[in-house]
Amino acid sequence: MVELPVGRKPLPCKWLFQYKYVFGSEKPKYKARLVAKGFKQEHGVEYNEIFSPVVKMTTLRLLLGVMATEELELEQLDVLELEQLDVKTTFLHGDLEEDIYMSQPVGFTTTREESHLVCRLKKSLYGLKQASRMWYQKF
Repeated sequence: MVELPVGRKPLPCKWLFQYKYVFGSEKPKYKARLVAKGFKQEHGVEYNEIFSPVVKMTTLRLLLGVMATEELELEQLDVLELEQLDVKTTFLHGDLEEDIYMSQPVGFTTTREESHLVCRLKKSLYGLKQASRMWYQKF
């Protein structure tokens, strides 16, 4: 929590609540996710690039073809057999390069003195334009 610098606007945020039914259970599983309203970000101030490269299957096939031709061994073949990889909380692990300030989530303020403070984000958050790129750069 920090003071908002002069000339900057905090990004608004929103809580998303949902419930999912787990197979074989009568009780639903409740989930909450804090999402930044990234559509209000300013280019050049709060983000520069948003492109995140992805690997195509043709690239993987080419790599495997070269390895077979050169008779190279691959220790973790199981990883390449996957066509899709799902990582929970993927966008929450990337370190931000820009200074992004977000308004406090509803219900977060504990005292009246803290009501004017904003959150300075250190890690990426759902909804930010650069979230996918930050995760890619980490790995």
